[in-house]
Amino acid sequence: MMVPVRCFSCGKVIGEHWEEFKARAASKEGDEDPEEVLDDLGLDRYCCRRMFVSHQDLVDVVSPYQ
Repeated sequence: MMVPVRCFSCGKVIGEHWEEFKARAASKEGDEDPEEVLDDLGLDRYCCRRMFVSHQDLVDVVSPYQ
């Protein structure tokens, strides 16, 4: 789950694409290039790309009780 659902700069809804991006590009094996994944997801603005690449999942840290 991506906590900021919208891009801070432009306001575009980007949170819905986080799980797919994480599965495809942020894996340890490096299956796909993050740039290609962002292109496939339709995120072409620099501000939205920056939010994806720099995002850290803190949900597990913030809420350890499930």
